[in-house]
Amino acid sequence: MTSPRVQHFPFSAVVGADGPDGPDPMALALILTTIAPDVGGVLVRGEKGTAKSTIVRALAAVLPPVDDRPVPLVELPIGATEDRVTGSINLESALAEGKAEYEPGLLAKAHRGILYVDEVNLLHDHLVDLLLDAAAMGRATVERDGVSMTHEARFVLVGTMNPEEGELRPQLLDRFGLTVEVAAPRDPALRAEVVRRRMAYDADPAAFAARYDAAETALRSRIASARALVGEVRLTDAGLLKIAEVCAAFDVDGLRADIVTARTAVAHAAWSGRAQVTLDDIRVAARLALPHRRRRKPFDAPGLDEDLLDQVLGDDDLPPEPDGPDGDGPGPDGTSSESEASAHETDDGTAPQDAPAPDPERTSSESEARAHETSDVTDGSAPSSVAPTGAAYRTRLLTVRGVGTGTAGRRSRARTSNGRRIGATTPDRLGSTGGAIHLTETIRAAVRHQVARGRTEGRLLLDPADLRVAVREGRESNLVLFCVDASGSMAARRRMEQVKTAVLSLLLDAYQRRDKVGLVTFRGAEAEVALPPTHSVDAAAQRLEDLPSGGRTPLAEGLLEAAHLLAVERTRDPQRRALLVVVTDGRATAGADAVVRSRMAAGLLAEAGVASVVVDCESGPMRMGLAVALAEHLGADHVPVGEVSAEALVDVTRRAA
Repeated sequence: MTSPRVQHFPFSAVVGADGPDGPDPMALALILTTIAPDVGGVLVRGEKGTAKSTIVRALAAVLPPVDDRPVPLVELPIGATEDRVTGSINLESALAEGKAEYEPGLLAKAHRGILYVDEVNLLHDHLVDLLLDAAAMGRATVERDGVSMTHEARFVLVGTMNPEEGELRPQLLDRFGLTVEVAAPRDPALRAEVVRRRMAYDADPAAFAARYDAAETALRSRIASARALVGEVRLTDAGLLKIAEVCAAFDVDGLRADIVTARTAVAHAAWSGRAQVTLDDIRVAARLALPHRRRRKPFDAPGLDEDLLDQVLGDDDLPPEPDGPDGDGPGPDGTSSESEASAHETDDGTAPQDAPAPDPERTSSESEARAHETSDVTDGSAPSSVAPTGAAYRTRLLTVRGVGTGTAGRRSRARTSNGRRIGATTPDRLGSTGGAIHLTETIRAAVRHQVARGRTEGRLLLDPADLRVAVREGRESNLVLFCVDASGSMAARRRMEQVKTAVLSLLLDAYQRRDKVGLVTFRGAEAEVALPPTHSVDAAAQRLEDLPSGGRTPLAEGLLEAAHLLAVERTRDPQRRALLVVVTDGRATAGADAVVRSRMAAGLLAEAGVASVVVDCESGPMRMGLAVALAEHLGADHVPVGEVSAEALVDVTRRAA
């Protein structure tokens, strides 16, 4: 008895995919990359609950069949190994018959279909590289475990991600052809329609899907027609020049943006039933292909300057292609038409000035200006102020001593499921890091027991105790949690600016190394988590920008909040090692028995074995040495500093790691 076929939510039923003005950017990007797979795939970025996975899974159903069979949709799990992705030796054939036969992986199964990676930002980078290389070349090469072969792997790569859970490296982000940002609709009527359709689908999937049969058939037919037309669409020299002007105006790196924009414009023209690319096609393509390529720094805001785009494109449409000997290209004398020449020259015969490029520092300058403004918020006892945040800088590598077993990253040495193979062991000894089967060591472990097991010839006799898995050493990511005193005694403008800059700089480094960084602040009468442990530099910049200071010093509350946060993170990921950096002058002035409670809180952290360091911010000729006492109760390193400079703070963190 076969299981019933899963009825996916119809593509046309997704709110936004059936708009009166055509599909929304997410649906359109998916459609265009299926019309022209050489666009390079789609990355859908957005908050959770925005139908990212729903619409991707529905995409395969509206694509024309391949060899009279549905288009394959292959989902790549986050925990997939390289063997599972590329394929490897067939273990059963190797053990039973001694033959090194290739067993296809997910890339082979996705051939002529869709390869979908949900939460692609959580996938290990070397696997993302592998996927993007295969998607770009249309084939995959396997060189491992005695297997050497190349097979076709032409597929549409679609990734979805929530930016709050971490970013992709810019180098990988650039490799996706198109990127769209999605968010839940704010219009109550649209939100109600989303819920209405979802409830109808959950109540009776088959009946709900039947209501959209006609729309799905029409969409499938239109995609098929666009695929047939795309090879005939003309991109004129004037259109190609306009694409180059747009890419140059937005200061994108390399030429991949120009190529992807051109391919996307051609695909959009085919989708619209046109035989020649227009300015409208280029405008649509630029909005999908350029935003993620012009983010030169992690803290830059995404998106395009629409005014600049309109300025570069202008109001006049592209001139028609001049008729040459073949009805295409330059005229008989090898020159372009007057209309095309006018695209290169002004009325006086001179070349026009370049379109003004966007100011790459504008976003950061505006943020800094806002940060300099003072806040009217008070804690009931003293006014607070907001110190600015300086420009983030590059930090040297911060590593934790020893070999951990944490989440794969790029910082400290660790036993991980990825990395170079350094040996083999039994699965129970490897623990949570898992591991691929080490075939050679498994056979070696079994061979010495063959006589005792009664084998005379034929198959190798195996026992579960023979199984060996590879031990790999790679790098892990860590958690650096700052617990910052933001009270009145720390409210010196320069001091808070340097502390905030250090946190942002370490976050930038963590973004590149797949770390987590968090921030707890305490002032007035309470502590708060100003920055939950995160990989997202965008979220971090937004939270830290308006960090205020002033008021009394609730040191105990700050330490307890840090302890609670670390305990939660330890439950979520027991293998991730953490370092607590307490930035304070050691004073405790909020509430009754403030000093006693702060010492008790420090003792709790020490008993929990939290690695920590106290950065002593006390200054002036008369010093009370309170931070020294705090360090003793924490069992932490104490570093007296006369001034809390960002560079000194980072150096302290490096030494403690």
